[in-house]
Parts: sequence; structure tokens; C-alpha cells
Amino acid sequence: MIRNLIFDFGQVLVRFVPDEIAAPDIPDPADRALAVPVLFDRAIWNPMDKGDLDEEAAVALALPHLPERLHAAGANVLRHWFERLPPVPGMWDLARRVKTTYGVRTFLLSNISRAFTDHLNLYPILSELDGCVFSGKIGITKPSPEIFAYLCNTYGLDPVESIFIDDQPRNIAGAEAFGMQTYLFDGDAEKLSGVLDNLLQYPK
Repeated sequence: MIRNLIFDFGQVLVRFVPDEIAAPDIPDPADRALAVPVLFDRAIWNPMDKGDLDEEAAVALALPHLPERLHAAGANVLRHWFERLPPVPGMWDLARRVKTTYGVRTFLLSNISRAFTDHLNLYPILSELDGCVFSGKIGITKPSPEIFAYLCNTYGLDPVESIFIDDQPRNIAGAEAFGMQTYLFDGDAEKLSGVLDNLLQYPK
């Protein structure tokens, strides 16, 4: 029996699309095509997710690889990205509905920088969950088994009673190896809702 739903954040509860995040500061598509690969390079974001690099350090690393005319805009993107993540359509309502309808607990497990955790108020859905684990705070990232163990130990979860919802196959594989059921999210909240309605049971 599934008692716990564990959501990823980016591209599951919110849209994380680098081109959209950069657009307010870099409106020209040609400039974004130049800047986005630099500003969202995994060589920068992986250590940010692990808590080893903050946004100001990311700015210092990225700007030398951009034309000077894009320095101010690029810095602003990296300093404000966490304010620009709109909800994935239907997903906040889904998280609320399954919690109310089926009595399951809901959690977040996200690879995300330490700076984001200072702005949780921007995303009210997070306060409605039963718990959140942010990689930047603990220095462990998905798909490491240690981060799934941290989540389960912190909140008393049994992996076999949990389903993990993520958009990245490597993270899905990590959760499955840890003993969780999984769902590879493709952006379709209605389809996921149907799967959960077939999987979950009404509280007794």
C-alpha cells in the first residue's frame, strides 16, 4: 500500500525551462541562445545543487564566457532564477487532491541550491507538503542512495510504501534501486492523476 508520495520540484511541481527563466533579462532570442548554455551549464549547476557553490560564485564563473554586453543581464538571471518558476499546470492541485482524498503524506525531494531554501515562501505548495529535502542544504544530490536514505530516515518513510515522481530517468533509477515505486513524469498531470487514482486506496 502506498502511503507516501515524493515529488521532484523542477519540471514536476514547477516549470524549470532555462530559456524562459532568462527571457525577462535577455529578451532577444539570439542573445539567449548564446547566454543560456553558459548560465545553465551543469558544470556550474551541479555544484550549486550540492551546496558547494553559491549564486555569486556562479556569476563569477559564468560571466567571463559571455560578451560584456550580457554581463549585467546574465548576472541577474543567476541571482533571480528561483523567482521565475511557474507551476506545472495541474500539479499543485493534484498534490492537494491526493493528500485530501487518500490520506497519503506528500514530500519533496529536490536537487536545488541553498539559496532557493531562503525563498520557499514564493511557492505556497511547499508549505502544504509533509516535508521537504533540498540537496543544497545536506550536500547530497539525487540519484545517490544516501539522499533517499536521508529522506526516509528524517520522515520515517518505508521505501516500499512510497512512490517517487521525477522527470529524470537517472533519478528514477536511483529511487527504484532504493526500493521505491516510481513514476517518470512527462509533464501530463492528468495522466499522472489517473495513475494515482488506480494505485492509491481510500483511507480506512
